[in-house]
Amino acid sequence: MADKLMSDLFDKCVAFEDAKRVQAAGVYPFFRPIESTSGSSVVTHGKRRVMIGSNNYLGLTHHPRVQEAAKRAIDEFGTGCTGSRFLNGNLALHEQLEKELCKFLGKEDCLIFATGFLSNQGALSTLMGRGDVIYSDRENHASIIEGQRLAIGDTVKFRHNDMEDLERVLKLTRNKFQGALIVADGIFSMSGDIFNLPAARALADKYNCRLYIDDAHALGVLGPRGEGTAHHFNMPDAADVVMGTFSKSFASIGGVIAANKDVIHYIKHKSRPFIFSAAMPPAAAATVLECLRIVQEEPQHLANLWKNATKMSNELQRLGFNTLNSRTPVVPLLIGDDYNAFLFAQKLYDRGVFATPVVRPAVPEGCALLRTSYMAIHTDEELDYALNVLEDLGREFGIIGNQDRQQELAALAQAHFGVQASA
Repeated sequence: MADKLMSDLFDKCVAFEDAKRVQAAGVYPFFRPIESTSGSSVVTHGKRRVMIGSNNYLGLTHHPRVQEAAKRAIDEFGTGCTGSRFLNGNLALHEQLEKELCKFLGKEDCLIFATGFLSNQGALSTLMGRGDVIYSDRENHASIIEGQRLAIGDTVKFRHNDMEDLERVLKLTRNKFQGALIVADGIFSMSGDIFNLPAARALADKYNCRLYIDDAHALGVLGPRGEGTAHHFNMPDAADVVMGTFSKSFASIGGVIAANKDVIHYIKHKSRPFIFSAAMPPAAAATVLECLRIVQEEPQHLANLWKNATKMSNELQRLGFNTLNSRTPVVPLLIGDDYNAFLFAQKLYDRGVFATPVVRPAVPEGCALLRTSYMAIHTDEELDYALNVLEDLGREFGIIGNQDRQQELAALAQAHFGVQASA
C-alpha cells in the first residue's frame, strides 16, 4: 500500500503550468531585467520606459547624499556583516539607526531586521503564544500571513477595513482567547487603501486588544513628515507596535519593529528570524540612516510625492478608470480578468510604460488589477505620457468609455474590496 502512495517529490514542479502558459502567450510580466535606471524611468530590453510600478516613493535611490553614505559605509565596514546581530554582526551603525528611528516614529525602542518580510514574520511569531489570537484584515500582506502561520496562537480574519465586521468577530471570539492582537497594513499594498486606525484603536481598547500596524507602504508617505499611519491620523500613540520597511521610501532593504522597551527586548531575545539571520549590510543601514535625515531636512520630496499621486489619482478617475477610490501613491486600476490584466500590462510595456498586473491569489478571482504607483521624482512629462498610453489602452480594452463595463467593475469593487469605486 505504501509503495502505491509514493511519488517523485518533483512531480508537482513538472505539473506546474500556470506561468508557462502565460509565457507561451507572450504576456509574462515578471522578472524583466532592468539594465539601468534613473529612478523614474528604467531601461529594459534596450528601451527606456516610464516606471509606474516602483515603491521608490520619495525617489531617494539616486539622491547624491544617499549614494555617498552607502559608499562611505563600505569603505568603513566592508560589504557585509557575515553574521547575526545577536552574535558578531551588530554594528554601531545599526544602533545609531535604531536610535534615530525611535525619535522619528515616536516610540520608546525599536529593532531593525534584515528585511521587512522577516520583521513581520519575526515579530508576530514571537509575540503570539499558545492561547493568544491575531485578528487579521483579509487584505494583509503575505509577510503578515507568514508570521501568522508561524505563530503558535490562532488567527481570526475580518473583512477588509470593515470595522463592523471586526467588532462582530471580536464579540464572537474574544472571550475564547488570552492575549489578542489586531493586525493590519497602514496602506494596503494592492488597493492603496488606508486602514481605519481610529476605529480600530477604539475597538482594541473596548475588547482589551493590542494593535499592530504594518507601515511598509506608509513609512515616508503618510503623516506630516512621513512618520506613518498613526501620525496621519494625529494619533501618534495609537499603534502599540509599528512595523516599517526600508525597501520602499527609504531606498534600501531591511525592516523595523517599534514598540515599548519591554516588547522590543523580548523580540530581540526570542525571535528566531532575528537571531538566526545575518544583519543588514553596512551600506544598506547607512542608506536608510541618510534617507531618514533627508526626509526630515528636505520636505519637498514628500510634497512632490503627494502632488504627483494626487494628479494621477484624479486624472485616472476622471478618465473613468476604477481606482478603488485610492487616495495614496498606490493607484490600482481594476481590470477584471487575469489574462486581460497580463495583456494590458504587456501592451503598456510595449509602448514604454512599466507597471505590473496583480492576479489571484493576491486578489480575488475575477478582480485582477494593474498596480500603478508614483514617485516624488516623476516629471509632468513622464506622467502625462503614461496617462495618454493608459487612456488609449483603457478604451481599447473597454475598461473606460464603456458604461456597462464600468458598472460591472464598480460592482466588483464593492463586493470584493468593500469600496464604492468610481464608475
